Amino acid sequence: MSIKLIAVDLDGTLLSSNNSILPETQKTLKQAIDSGIQVVLATGRPLSGVMQFNQELGLAGDKQYNIVFNGAVIQNLAGKVLMNQEMNYHDFTNMRRLQRLAHVNLHFETPECFWTCDRELGVNLSVNAAMTKNIIKVRKAEEIPQDFTFNKVGFSETDDVEEVEKLWNNIPEWAFAKYDVVRSFSSNIEINIKDASKGNALINLADRLKIAPSQVMVFGDQGNDISMFLNPSFKKVAMGNAIEMIKDNADYITEDNDHDGIAKALKKFVL
Repeated sequence: MSIKLIAVDLDGTLLSSNNSILPETQKTLKQAIDSGIQVVLATGRPLSGVMQFNQELGLAGDKQYNIVFNGAVIQNLAGKVLMNQEMNYHDFTNMRRLQRLAHVNLHFETPECFWTCDRELGVNLSVNAAMTKNIIKVRKAEEIPQDFTFNKVGFSETDDVEEVEKLWNNIPEWAFAKYDVVRSFSSNIEINIKDASKGNALINLADRLKIAPSQVMVFGDQGNDISMFLNPSFKKVAMGNAIEMIKDNADYITEDNDHDGIAKALKKFVL
């Protein structure tokens, strides 16, 4: 059955090490789009951090879509929200409990901005906000309202990546049972509400578009992509730079993100 939807992760997949789309990858994805295939960027970033790359691929309007916040939100490119899975003030207090396990920054992501109660911000958090075109609102914990909601949580290094590893190794079982906890880089940990994942969001979107799971191809490289690679019906392509768990669950391993891995796989299987 022919591919009708291609879901592409951003960092480490669509984007090269220079945080850009390589010309051949851009050209090949545009060929797929022009042939009528739905191309969907699926990322941990908010929509604000994705729009530049949608524009470079010629994606726009209410018939094109992004999966953002690791699958907690599906939006069309006119900004309309099709699915929104949020955490609340109780989850906020749980995240504050987890932060005490290591010396790390903690921030809360919403479509409007990032929130944090940390007065000292590490480079990782500052760069993340800049890359996704977000401001960071710093507030005392007691200033956070009881009706506070957010889509994703990020723990990141302040000055030592080993602190992130320390937190990862000490996250209690109740947190893994209650939330979707993943790593997209060694320097961070990302948390969403349970069952909010790229894989589940992609099934939701494909169903809305009346596309069968067997007509979906996915590209990824890191832990926040694994939910897409656990679906037995998807055509799963791991980047050459992917972690072993992604490669082990892939149907095909292509070149890395600095050598047009997406373009080469699309030419082999789709175009």
